[in-house]
Amino acid sequence: MRRLALISALMLLFLAGCAVNPVTGKREFMTVSPAQEIEMGKKNYSPMQQSQGGAYDVDPELSRYVQRVGNRVASQSGVSLPYQFVVLNNSVPNAWALPGGKIAINRGLLTELKSEAELAAVLGHEAVHAAARHTARQISRSQIMQVGVAATAIATSDSDYGNLVAGGANLAAQMSLSKYGRSAELESDLYGMQYMSKAGYDPQGAVALQETFVRLSEGRRSDWLSGLFASHPPSRERVQANIATAASLPKGGEQGVETFRAVMQKTMSTVPAYKAYDDGRKALAEKKIDEALGLANTALGLYNEEAHFHALRGDVRLAADKYDMAITNYTRAIDRRDGFFYYHLQRGIANKETGRTGIAEADLKRSLELLPTAPAHFALGGIAEDRGNFEEAIGHYKLVAEAGGDYGKAATAVLVKLDLPSNPGAYVARGCDADANGKLIVSVRNDTMVTIDGVQISVSYTDTAGRPVRQQHSIRGQIAPGRIASVNTGMGPYVPGSNCPAQVIAARIVE
Repeated sequence: MRRLALISALMLLFLAGCAVNPVTGKREFMTVSPAQEIEMGKKNYSPMQQSQGGAYDVDPELSRYVQRVGNRVASQSGVSLPYQFVVLNNSVPNAWALPGGKIAINRGLLTELKSEAELAAVLGHEAVHAAARHTARQISRSQIMQVGVAATAIATSDSDYGNLVAGGANLAAQMSLSKYGRSAELESDLYGMQYMSKAGYDPQGAVALQETFVRLSEGRRSDWLSGLFASHPPSRERVQANIATAASLPKGGEQGVETFRAVMQKTMSTVPAYKAYDDGRKALAEKKIDEALGLANTALGLYNEEAHFHALRGDVRLAADKYDMAITNYTRAIDRRDGFFYYHLQRGIANKETGRTGIAEADLKRSLELLPTAPAHFALGGIAEDRGNFEEAIGHYKLVAEAGGDYGKAATAVLVKLDLPSNPGAYVARGCDADANGKLIVSVRNDTMVTIDGVQISVSYTDTAGRPVRQQHSIRGQIAPGRIASVNTGMGPYVPGSNCPAQVIAARIVE
């Protein structure tokens, strides 16, 4: 009966959510409305850019060019969306689309393309993901799965900044970098080629593009495998499908090799500088401080106007505890690009280390306006704690704890010390059972990462005569992290499985 009820519920959900795909004309299950998709894209476009290096603004002509090509191709979709196209300052070759037509392409992918037709193929492919509502379809299907089984979202990160984000992963942001299914990829290739052909481009550009992708994937280039191939896996099947599609479309069309080469001239000239920067980031992650500093200086010597390069030198100084020098480097980065969260975050951390808490607080809050991150909330929590504003500190630490990772663990440890005395039930779980005589046994579990003692519980109970009874009991001894301790209250009778009448009212950390 339960199985029939579940099937019935799924059928009703499916029928209620059926919609016509604006690209294919097929009826599909959708629980997300077009208006909701547009709002998802609008809400997440800026944070997504911030978390992946920010906008590539040192070559504004290239950004305008990508926007023109993108609009030219997307206009052939027949789907009215507020399309936007941005170039991200990220060396990993990748491109993605948020719901509602918010599309991004990394600098690292543009440097691998050979023509405007190939660029049109990439942007046309992403435009189909938005127009055909592929993300909404993924969300809708995951909601169906959650009715009966657990759904899993596949998210990837291709930057040094994505792991800093706090406040929970937004579903739209996750889905924008998800691995699309085979049918969605083939669908985007097919209609994307139709769009580019209608826009006047040679569809052979899409064939050449996929052939390049397959060749690079077979060569096992790690940067590609962590970027475009993670969310848009290439295959010989896609190459053959593109060849067949191209044969069905009008021959010829614009390739735009020389035009593309001319527009890319400035960006291509900076490739060695960004290569030094990327190598410097890797060296710093491996704690090779001197090597990282040398590579940062190399990048700056080749192209001094890139703010990322100044920030890398700042990070090297920060790692070496040279806070004033780091602050100077971050200020130079901010002077060149004020709208990127990372420079403000790092300068705030450096200022905090020097005791300039007022300036640090302003920097950290500015970084949060651009992108909520765990390090910023953690640092602000520390400033509030030092000032004795424990309520504000707890608010920051809770956000960090929810984000997980190393910052989450550190925040949880501090949070326990600040919050446990007044809110023990949030950190010590309790459960009830009965002994052989039906008397109430209360067990507690230490869900913190520190040893605790002094655990007290309060039991509110109604005896067999209907009289309310309230007692307090202590659990003796220390309780290590993850361990369970119990006390037999002698109260009863208690029916196992019924409401547990006990509450944890006190606990303390063993110093």
